[in-house]
Amino acid sequence: MALIGGALGYRLLKLISDGSSSAMDGRAYDQTSKLEVLLGPEFLANIRDRVVIDFGCGTGAEAVEMAQKGAHKVIGIDIQEHLLDVARSRAAEAGVADRCEFGTSARELADVIIAIDSFEHFGDPGAILATMRTLIKPSGRVLASFGPTWYHPLGGHLFSVFPWAHLIFTERSLIQWRSDFKTDGARRFGEVAGGLNQMTIARFERLVRESPFELARLEAVPIRRLKPIANRLTREFTTAVVRVELVPR
Repeated sequence: MALIGGALGYRLLKLISDGSSSAMDGRAYDQTSKLEVLLGPEFLANIRDRVVIDFGCGTGAEAVEMAQKGAHKVIGIDIQEHLLDVARSRAAEAGVADRCEFGTSARELADVIIAIDSFEHFGDPGAILATMRTLIKPSGRVLASFGPTWYHPLGGHLFSVFPWAHLIFTERSLIQWRSDFKTDGARRFGEVAGGLNQMTIARFERLVRESPFELARLEAVPIRRLKPIANRLTREFTTAVVRVELVPR
């Protein structure tokens, strides 16, 4: 339960940060493959000659990479049309438009669905799992990576102005502070751009148990500096990203 709220919480946040932190701006993946970092070095072998759905494809960078590195076909799905337009242009520029398709839905079943950096953002992750099941072959699998999860030091994303700040300050104070430099009118964590659903590892496991999938594998990749103390009991606080493989029931 958060400790600091009200006017005091807001004033402290104003003193600490103006919201300009770039701690999670994606530069950690410069000069490397985000797919291999997040899903593991064996990932490319799992998509070679397969039909892949990139669920939440954004601007298509990962979809294009998969097409370039052996996927038979990549179908990028996103709800934001302006991002899909960028993805189509990116695929054309890379010479893989014939093997990439982008839209708000898919017209064929996939061998593999991938989802990266998304399960901590979905407004209704249980419904997303149900939707994924309708898009995949009975022999297929979902390969996902997400994080930081809620109890990670930066699990509040923008709201983590210092480690675990999102657990120390109340949601109301954090939203009030954010409204000084964001004008979207968000009043809850789940209403900010991209959404933030306070996903934990335990909650994800529960959602899978209630879904049409089984959890074939879950790997809690530890934060490098906290690796010596990372274990089953501490994983909510010491995990950098979560890698999972789901198979249909």
